[in-house]
Amino acid sequence: MTHLLNAALDAAGRGWPVFMLGRSKRPVANCADCPKDAHAPDTCGHLTCHGFYAATTDPARLAAIINAVPGGQLAVRTGAVSGLAVIDVDPAHGGDASLSDLMTAGLVPRTRHVHTGSGGLHLYYRHPGQHLPSRPMPNRPGIDVKADGGYVVLPPSIHHRTHRPYRWGTAGNDVVEMPPALVTACLPAPTPAESHTHPRTPVATTAGGGISHPDRLLSAHLDAVRNAPTGKRRTTLYGAARGVARMVAAGALDRTDAITALTDVGHQAAQTPRDIQAAITSGFRDEGIAAA
Repeated sequence: MTHLLNAALDAAGRGWPVFMLGRSKRPVANCADCPKDAHAPDTCGHLTCHGFYAATTDPARLAAIINAVPGGQLAVRTGAVSGLAVIDVDPAHGGDASLSDLMTAGLVPRTRHVHTGSGGLHLYYRHPGQHLPSRPMPNRPGIDVKADGGYVVLPPSIHHRTHRPYRWGTAGNDVVEMPPALVTACLPAPTPAESHTHPRTPVATTAGGGISHPDRLLSAHLDAVRNAPTGKRRTTLYGAARGVARMVAAGALDRTDAITALTDVGHQAAQTPRDIQAAITSGFRDEGIAAA
């Protein structure tokens, strides 16, 4: 438990939201007060409900989560919310050959990585700032992309079948940027519906708080709302508001511009003015920033 807490606190110190899985790498079941669709997952205050929506960087909350799931596995939420995109290589399904092809093409620079308990590999990269869905990598058997809407197990968790630990690699300790060609390789082929352009809200961004491409990160948050399916748009707007609030806190985006961009994209997603204001206000508040 102490090792897991130390690892969780280290991840939280990097700005990576962390949560606990059950023993078999699956999210912990919701409690009786959280049946499916009972409320927005992002707004639930329970420790372990709703999978990666429970992820946090708060030290006290992390300690409580780990104590609540003895024997579970530590996991980090990937995507724009954490600034992480992970290439998950599974040798059992042809991942080694696919990774070799990517390396030969120069698409996977050395970066911070994890040797998984099943003999696989997790390659950690900076999130590219555009919407990057978690899904199998097209035409690359045995490789999954863990980014928006995903998570990966963190060391020193123990694999439930092999009983071997996940462990950090000894080389490439920095999380490096994804090359544009690797981003392209991770993306699904565009459909005719996706080829239409969306109106963009012009906002002023600056390279603040260590955010290398604030304009791209902002676009990723806004695109997530535009592309959210019906029934998920309000919660997605709330999540985007939290991410944008962190950009404001880092000095990468003016607060007024941030609220304007979120309000505009909320209208594009057919949300009511009341729901838009509630999502923005709640998102900013939960990041410790006033929305007005």
